[in-house]
Amino acid sequence: MVRAGLTPKRLTRAGAELADEVGFDQVTVSELARRFDVKVASLYSHLKNSHELKTGIALLALEELADRGAAALAGRAGKDALCAFADVYRDYAREHPGRYAAAQFRLDPEAAAASAGGRHAQMTRAILRGYDLTEPDQTHAVRLLGSVFHGYVSLEIQGGFSHSAPDSQESWTRVLDAMDALLRNWPAP
Repeated sequence: MVRAGLTPKRLTRAGAELADEVGFDQVTVSELARRFDVKVASLYSHLKNSHELKTGIALLALEELADRGAAALAGRAGKDALCAFADVYRDYAREHPGRYAAAQFRLDPEAAAASAGGRHAQMTRAILRGYDLTEPDQTHAVRLLGSVFHGYVSLEIQGGFSHSAPDSQESWTRVLDAMDALLRNWPAP
């Protein structure tokens, strides 16, 4: 018997909430079944397995991040766009640590191609147009920005900056200033 109201979309959203509470790595179909007070078997009519659930959460997180990024970039260019986009990632990771971790989940090629991941790359490239970078430097810069944003945010949400001065907001501002200066003065090959 299928429990009324359970759909793949509802289960994915509940899984995303669970990820924020307990960590993305702890999300399973069994744990989700406990949330809805149903038997695990009843969820298998909506989900194949935990991998499909995690893929759904990853796709949701990528979509949410892309929507926030697009809204933040509207009407901005140069350093203003860079900072707004970076802040979207940082804020999202702080508000939704499990979903942020899900956004890093390795998707199969078909799911990745259909995901909002491409929108992230397009937005990053749009920011870089303000810095007059051409290929292959633009690709190098996309990878650099992703590494800096993700590295900083990951260390921060794990408490890596909570034990020393200056506070992490001051460092974040300085990191973004440095990224802007680097992009404006990108080294020649």
